[in-house]
Amino acid sequence: MGVDPILEKGGGGQFDVFVDGALLFSKHSEGRFPQESEVLDKLPDPAND
Repeated sequence: MGVDPILEKGGGGQFDVFVDGALLFSKHSEGRFPQESEVLDKLPDPAND
């Protein structure tokens, strides 16, 4: 997929997913962990680069 994920330690149960500085999902805002498709569907398509 061409994705190089970076895990950054948070605190207080924080789980946020960012791509190029843009927030894709926030556990704090949603009150739950994301479904896999919620993150994958929002990733940029490398074929369009």
